[in-house]
Amino acid sequence: MNHESYPDELIRGILKATKTIALVGASGNDNRPSYFVLKYLMGRNYRMLPVNPGLAGQDILGAKVFSSLAEIPEPIDMVEIFRNSQAADGIVDEALALDPLPKVIWMQLTVRNAAAAARAEARGVTVIMNRCPKIEYGRLSGEIGWTGVNSRIISSKKPAMFKGFQKFTIDRR
Repeated sequence: MNHESYPDELIRGILKATKTIALVGASGNDNRPSYFVLKYLMGRNYRMLPVNPGLAGQDILGAKVFSSLAEIPEPIDMVEIFRNSQAADGIVDEALALDPLPKVIWMQLTVRNAAAAARAEARGVTVIMNRCPKIEYGRLSGEIGWTGVNSRIISSKKPAMFKGFQKFTIDRR
């Protein structure tokens, strides 16, 4: 797969099919990007499973923190890697040891590991690198455009406005 760019339909398909996400590198510090991504995806009805050996057994936003992927007692649709590119190597190997395999391994912004991606893809796992699912969800749903950021999506549909906090979904076209 070409990891320089991904078709919107691939990203949309992943985000629509995914229900359970293990976020490796989750932080309990509300100033950290991984905390904000965890909170945002929880708010979009994803089941988030934070992974951080230093916080194992604690809760982040009401979700139990696991020490490793192997400790998670349920199938995982997507493993999101919020660690550096070098650490992604071992995390991908840990994900490939799971049964069943996750459908997707997603490496956060600036995280790239071509060798690890090739191993995962050889086992039938889709790999996304150097992207943020929170940003992609916001872009594809139109949420980012609604706040004044150019989402590269043109639509003549008027957003449905409700009382309280506004959030769009990727099902909106």
